[in-house]
Amino acid sequence: MTDPVQGSVSQGSPSEDGSGDLQALARGGRTNFLGFLLRLLARLPFLFIAGRLYGAEALGRFASALVVVELVAMISTIGEKRGLAQRLSEADGTDEQPVHIVFDGLLLALVVGLGFAAFLWLVPALMFPSGIHAPLDRLLVLAVPAVALTELVLAAQAYRFDVGATVRSRAVVEPWTISIMAGLLYFVVPRSGLSLAYLASVYAALATALWPFFKSYGLPAGWRPDLGRMARLTVRGLPLAGADTIEWGTRRLDILILGVFASPAAVGVYYIAQQVASLPQKLKSSFDPILGPVITRKIRERDYAAIASQVSQVGFWIVAAQAGIALALGIPGEAIMGLVGPKFVGGNGALAFLLAAEVVAATAVVSEAALIYVARMRNLVVSLGTIVLQGVLTVGLIQLVDHYSLGDLYRAAAAGLSLMIALATASIVKAIMLSRLLEQPINNWRRALVYAAVPAALVGWLATKLPEWAELIFGVPAILAVYGFVIWRWGFGPEDRVLFRRKIAEPPVPQTPSASA
Repeated sequence: MTDPVQGSVSQGSPSEDGSGDLQALARGGRTNFLGFLLRLLARLPFLFIAGRLYGAEALGRFASALVVVELVAMISTIGEKRGLAQRLSEADGTDEQPVHIVFDGLLLALVVGLGFAAFLWLVPALMFPSGIHAPLDRLLVLAVPAVALTELVLAAQAYRFDVGATVRSRAVVEPWTISIMAGLLYFVVPRSGLSLAYLASVYAALATALWPFFKSYGLPAGWRPDLGRMARLTVRGLPLAGADTIEWGTRRLDILILGVFASPAAVGVYYIAQQVASLPQKLKSSFDPILGPVITRKIRERDYAAIASQVSQVGFWIVAAQAGIALALGIPGEAIMGLVGPKFVGGNGALAFLLAAEVVAATAVVSEAALIYVARMRNLVVSLGTIVLQGVLTVGLIQLVDHYSLGDLYRAAAAGLSLMIALATASIVKAIMLSRLLEQPINNWRRALVYAAVPAALVGWLATKLPEWAELIFGVPAILAVYGFVIWRWGFGPEDRVLFRRKIAEPPVPQTPSASA
């Protein structure tokens, strides 16, 4: 096998036997699961407020604008969300200041983000294709640099195993801010309340992320911008930026296509289903910053067996958690969507497909965490193929729905089904590709997942016979309890249970030159 990483030098590892890496991943996983619960608690009020006060049509217009804003924010990071870990790892043991490395990325993201924001301000039709928007809605463009900077600051903190910064910023401050502000602003500027609430939330999240960042890295003393360095950073980051943007785009292309073929109300219903389904998505996406530093160190050591083991281990943790959450949220889907409003109940079909999509996507995501370092161009090609497949399937299935005159909500379900098929295909292809590159097996699936899902689904089916309030209060916890018991008893081995130990040794912090040196 051709060595996928050229020119790197082994400089040691923080954990020669791999136990420290496993502990770091486990600690990150535990913190991220806490973040998921906090995000769920905070996100539900926003969904209720947005659905009940603003309505499906306003939500649809807001969702369409948000797709464009978050897309250009992702592009503005120039791949540094994950590439930063590799650059910091390469600087270990050198005189290069880590804070300077981070500030190079921050400056580039700020410049590119401001450029995109100015363009969208001048061409608002890209955000509002229907042409319907309030003057204050255009301020959404100010979110672009804030979102990009937050991604990089949190990635820098995660390199030092500070997952708590992500939890505080993304799972506490951001969702609670948008929920509270959306409720308050409805009585002040009802036409622009959602846009202004989102804007407030992203800047609150940025401020929350910057506080621990400056405590950890300090100020960039002696740092100076360099156009040549910025150009090299841009060229190096383009493949990563492409992969990040495409991976993100697979979760937003459906809304863009629905905006063309369906009414704003249908887009609003789908957006709510997507928001519910995206809650478990945070479990896997928040592993990226922790998994990245671990993988980059093992690449330097040419320890491909450890990389395969870590990818498989984290992949199983994510699949196991997401499958349980998908059952708990999907089986009582009508009751959950009904909390937002009667018009949203019909979105339960889309919700079911979107939840299933998050489960099957886990293998692709964890495989990509290694592929972006060992085969970034081939990974980019597969990602491009995935989003093309999704687009073709979405348009094709919507045309089929129209042929049989099934209505808007079936178009939404068709979009969810297309996403599930595309992500399942990507998972298979990327797992095989990584396995061949590392010459090691990659497997995130175990039979215990089926053993746990069957009794949990039976309990869920019984719960649907209860009144809706009882289905949610008693049914959801019962599904999780049954699933959790079976997967713990017959699915988790000793290494898996590290994730739940109350006392885990502190993970080794990457040794980098002091910011004040």
